[in-house]
Amino acid sequence: MKAARFIVRGKVQGVWFRAATREQALNLGLRGEARNLSDGNVRVLAYGDGDALARLQAWLAIGPPLASVSKVIREDIAVDTVPPGFEII
Repeated sequence: MKAARFIVRGKVQGVWFRAATREQALNLGLRGEARNLSDGNVRVLAYGDGDALARLQAWLAIGPPLASVSKVIREDIAVDTVPPGFEII
């Protein structure tokens, strides 16, 4: 299992970004969380297969229809406690 932290920049709050991310992540078999940050960005922590993480990253760069993503920053992180599902925080 691998893990990654994504910071998604652009118009990503108030556009159902976290809910759409949760749906996409679950469809890819990933676990983790999506959280709004105080600077207007969204942070996504995702755990799972490396290919699924790459597919999530590609999706994050586009996002749901109402979003306008300007940048996705990925950082591979150590796997620690893996959540049982995918939460919106």
